[in-house]
Amino acid sequence: MAHGMTGEMAGDTTGGLTRATAWLYVVGGAIGLAGAGALILERLAVLADPDYVPTCSINPIISCGSVMDSAQAEAFGFPNPLIGVAAFAVVVTVGVARLAGFAPPYWFQLGMQVGTTFGVVFIHWLIATSLYSLHALCPYCMVVWVVTIPIFWYTTLDTLRAGERTRAFGERLARYHSTVLAAWYVVIIVLVLVEFWDYWSTLF
Repeated sequence: MAHGMTGEMAGDTTGGLTRATAWLYVVGGAIGLAGAGALILERLAVLADPDYVPTCSINPIISCGSVMDSAQAEAFGFPNPLIGVAAFAVVVTVGVARLAGFAPPYWFQLGMQVGTTFGVVFIHWLIATSLYSLHALCPYCMVVWVVTIPIFWYTTLDTLRAGERTRAFGERLARYHSTVLAAWYVVIIVLVLVEFWDYWSTLF
């Protein structure tokens, strides 16, 4: 599977963004957009009715209500999901454009790289905040985490392989694309399990 995916990625690098990544942009971006949109709707419901219990508040750990009420939920002075809605809308649009035949120039690819890098750094800050400060997990936030990581990862691979000086390194790295991604997810899952183990253990 990894070899096939790598072959697809290596076979079409015009303009930097491969068709495989374009599909990821469309599907992953749509999922992220839905997650961010759901958070906004929940936020509006809470503002309209302070007694409203968000549908994503399931138990003391799986609770987006406590996350939305935190200062970290408005890192830039406005609700974080607004960033997600705007960013994922751009991601989906770029993916559709690429599938329609748009071949982005290298500077455009670098712009996507900057944007996805900001996104992955931001969500890891949110992950750390959720685990070690708020001690709560927001399901819709986790959806955003899940899709942001591969969007960044495959954008990075495309960017590396589109540059003359970094192409060889990008090709070598792409051979292990699924391994790196799987390990990334495993580390986050382990951190979640360890941090909330006292609660998880009560469920068995």
